[in-house]
Amino acid sequence: MTASCLFDGEVVHVRHAPVRHRLAYRIFMGLFDLDELPSLARQSRLFGYNAAGLFSFHDMDHGDGSGRPLRVQIERALTDAGIDAPDGPVRILCMPRLLGYVFNPLSVYFCHDRSSEIRAIVHEVNNTFGERQFYALPASTGPDGKVRQDCAKSFRVSPFLPMDLDYRFTIAPPAEETSVHIAVQRDGSDVLSAWFAGRRRRFSSLAMVALFLRHPAMTLKVISGIHWEALLLWGKLRFARGRRSS
Repeated sequence: MTASCLFDGEVVHVRHAPVRHRLAYRIFMGLFDLDELPSLARQSRLFGYNAAGLFSFHDMDHGDGSGRPLRVQIERALTDAGIDAPDGPVRILCMPRLLGYVFNPLSVYFCHDRSSEIRAIVHEVNNTFGERQFYALPASTGPDGKVRQDCAKSFRVSPFLPMDLDYRFTIAPPAEETSVHIAVQRDGSDVLSAWFAGRRRRFSSLAMVALFLRHPAMTLKVISGIHWEALLLWGKLRFARGRRSS
């Protein structure tokens, strides 16, 4: 049985300041063990690894975009951050390509030791200009089963968010359910909250067909939704500024 699986769920974004704005949409994500990717492609004709498929995963969609093995890149990111490289599985939670297209605002790498305990998590943030940034952070599971991490923002994602902010991550590691919650903060107060929560589905051709029929244009919806919601937010900000100046 593979550790790789699919998670069907929902993404929610809530902007708290300077205006309130909320969006929510249904998506699915894959949890892919990097060592299992070749065997997943052999398991289902619907899935391609660095190849075409109804669903596919391409190394070049992540990391530095070179297509070099992602495990090597993650190990380097951890070493650069002063964290020991994992000696167990590395699994990435992300959207796969769907009919050849994908855009992942955030991909999360769970780095395990030999006993399958999570020792580090690498957050890969993408912006719409094709740039990526790793945030490599040590990880340990708390009494409630969740991982909590924080770091300073060092990469521009949205034109509506300045750089002098902090990230606070709260993660329920993948099991029957998973969730990734990000609070973007200034001086301890939330400016933006975003989260994904999903329920596990076994990796199989049947599950992929069902998810495709449920979300046939998911990856295009994500990128178009980002731009549409940015336009709505821009309008709200202009309206709020106009009221303050009147």
